[in-house]
Amino acid sequence: MSILIKNATIVTMNPNRDILSGDLFIENDRISRIGHLDTSAADIVIDARNQLLLPGFVQSHVHLCQVLFRGMADDLELLDWLQQRIWPLEASHDEESLYYSSLLGCAELLRGGTTSIIDMATVKHTESVFTAVKQAGIRYLGGKCLMDHGNEVPLPLLDSTDRALDESLQLFQRWNNYDRGRIRYALCPRFAVSCSDNLLRQAASLARQYHIPVHSHASENRGEIELVEKERGMRNVIYLDSLGLCNKNLILAHCIHIDKDEMEILAQNEVNLAHCPGSNLKLGSGIAPIPPLLQMGTRVSLGADGAPCNNNLSMFMEMRLAALIQKPFHGPRAMPALTVVEMATLGGARAMGWENEIGSLEEGKKADMVLISLDGWHTRPRNAADVYSQLVYQAQASDVTATIVDGRLLMQDGHLLSIDEESVKVATETSLQRVCRRAGLR
Repeated sequence: MSILIKNATIVTMNPNRDILSGDLFIENDRISRIGHLDTSAADIVIDARNQLLLPGFVQSHVHLCQVLFRGMADDLELLDWLQQRIWPLEASHDEESLYYSSLLGCAELLRGGTTSIIDMATVKHTESVFTAVKQAGIRYLGGKCLMDHGNEVPLPLLDSTDRALDESLQLFQRWNNYDRGRIRYALCPRFAVSCSDNLLRQAASLARQYHIPVHSHASENRGEIELVEKERGMRNVIYLDSLGLCNKNLILAHCIHIDKDEMEILAQNEVNLAHCPGSNLKLGSGIAPIPPLLQMGTRVSLGADGAPCNNNLSMFMEMRLAALIQKPFHGPRAMPALTVVEMATLGGARAMGWENEIGSLEEGKKADMVLISLDGWHTRPRNAADVYSQLVYQAQASDVTATIVDGRLLMQDGHLLSIDEESVKVATETSLQRVCRRAGLR
């Protein structure tokens, strides 16, 4: 299959940050040529006049398993949100409900221009998540959630250390590098509050042995930090570093309440910080110190987090919030639009360990990209602002007209091509009713 995209404004995100007017040719799963090209050789031709063509967004922290619970845990702080709503709901998932929760999330993400995600599943039925992302066609890094500790954790979510890690290794062997590497596995200890010291140490060892990324949370909430300090005797990031986890293979969500020493650990060890401004605001958790972290050289990317702590999975919302919330503290020049777009594309690609494959539009790279229309009233006049400003402050998820992953057209003109939308809509409603009955909620 070959695709020719004609007459686009190509936001390359290449090392020179070139913005070109012209065409892009896709052969199989790669970008073959960029320039002014002939239409005769392509199987599919897309006229992208008045549209931006840019690398697909990479969300570095999501929970597909939670999309089914959107709107069911509002107005709670993190630990209450988990203990009263999310953990009971996750514990009540079955294979089918988890499959449709994941497909629902993929549908929203692909419609909004997200082509790659770093996900954390729940404790059980993780095979269903992989089956859903296989079907949807999205690029995926993630794995089974690891939890073996905590008095408030529901019993269905409380694994033994050995069982948690053994199942993770089995999933790694089945799914890592599936479909030419589109799907890859990550070890996912939830956070220090729900993981024993033994589990975290073994996860660090397995990550080194098998070269598996680690995806976790840290320093999101003051109550969480107090628990970690009480049980482990150290602040969150310092504790994770003492276990050998803080390195460039760690994707660490949030990191809001961190001190100077922790900031230095993140920067010096090339830890990937997944910034989730929408979730952090809605849970009342706080605002991460992103400008000083960037100045220190920290690797920062963006994610929406779970739908129940954000209520949407739009990268456009996260970009806008990431830019705006820092300005009252660091001045109007903090977080320029270009910096934010870099976090949403190149930053996420680096967090996934795929910066040589995705994150920019360059010949030879993977064909992961999105088309965004500039015909809306909210994007006019089209030539009044630079494209990065348009993307961060004006464009919306509904402006995405096409989404391509691995050279495969997954969404075009508002229609998903890899997901049966109507069946997902019906199945998510019945699945939610079943899960809520099992959880004793609603």
